[in-house]
Formats: sequence, structure tokens, C-alpha cells
Amino acid sequence: MRILVIEDERRIANTIKKGLEQERYAVDTAYDGTSGYDLASSEDYDLILLDLLLPGIDGMTICKNLRTAKVETPILILTAKGQIEDKIAGLNAGADDYLTKPFSFEELLARIRALTRRPKNVVSNVLKASDLELDIENFKVTKKGKRVKLSSKEFSLLEYFMRHPDKIISKDTIINHVWDYDADILPNTVEVYIRNLRKKGIDVETERGFGYRLSSK
Repeated sequence: MRILVIEDERRIANTIKKGLEQERYAVDTAYDGTSGYDLASSEDYDLILLDLLLPGIDGMTICKNLRTAKVETPILILTAKGQIEDKIAGLNAGADDYLTKPFSFEELLARIRALTRRPKNVVSNVLKASDLELDIENFKVTKKGKRVKLSSKEFSLLEYFMRHPDKIISKDTIINHVWDYDADILPNTVEVYIRNLRKKGIDVETERGFGYRLSSK
């Protein structure tokens, strides 16, 4: 899962980035509204964390412009503006949730999980596909009830497949959602991780010329 943090207070942005990376998310940061909007409108994210009081373009305008441009990425507003009218304005602008500063990291994580818990194969924090179960919160994978040990990036890759079962996913799409913008990706990086999953008994199919697919059956 790839998240964009648009926050001008670098200490807060970098703290959120570090915490989310420890939770297996790929995270990009933007410290002003202009660069934030450029990334949000041109890159493919699973979630956007958006401050309102930003230099350049303010967060409310970013939110409205993204929705006008038909960008449907979930948006969670993070702001010190906690009045009820501010929350109403943010939600009316197209945000999916609104969290007032200061907030606990645990609450932020819970809201992120709620916003990304959309596929039909998600039950609570557990993804299911065929004989696989992936516990998002506890970083646990089982196949036919037996534990499968995965590295952090293998877990993130499998999670993305399990959020899109039966769908053919291109290599570029995988890179855009599992690795962050600054990651050093080699030409065969995706193939290496796909092979690692297969060695651990996870059957990711290759659709030649198109990408990869994980069956739900």
C-alpha cells in the first residue's frame, strides 16, 4: 500500500512517514501544497494524508481539485482546525475522513485501515484469497492454516495482490503501489519478489505480456 503525506511541518511529516514505513506502507512526502497536488494528481496512491494549512495550494483546494479531476483516492485530512464547521467543510470538499491534531499514531493507523478496508474479501483486518489468509494488523500470513514467513516487502506485495484477487496487475502498477517514489527499483526487482512468494508456496500466476494474477479460488 502506497500513501502520500502532504504536510508542511517536516517533523510531523517525517514522523508519520517513519511510523507508517514500520507498518509496511510505502510512503512519499510533500512539504507544500503545490508539490503535493502534483504528486497526488499524477501518481497512483492508495491513500492521501492531507494537511489543510499549506504553503502554495491549501489543503481544501487540493481536495476539491482532486475530486473535480476525478481522482478517487481516499483522503484523510490531518489538521489543527478542529471546529465542527471546518470538519463539515473538509468532508463536503471530498475528504473521506477528518482527524484533528494532536492525534495518537494508533488512531491514525486505525483510520487508515478503515479507509483502505474496502474490498469484498476483507473481513475485519484479515484478507482472504483461496487458501490464504493475511492479517494486516499482525503481519501474519497463513496458507491452509499453516504460517508462512515473509519479509516486509514480500508481505506488502502479497497484500496488494490479495486486495485485487483475480485481477491482472502490471509490473508498473505493482511498483507504483508497493514501492515509494524514491525507491531504487532494478529491472528484475518485481520478478525476484514474485519468485520468492512462489518458493514459499504462494501461487502467483504470470500472464505473459500483461502482468501477474493471484486467484481467489
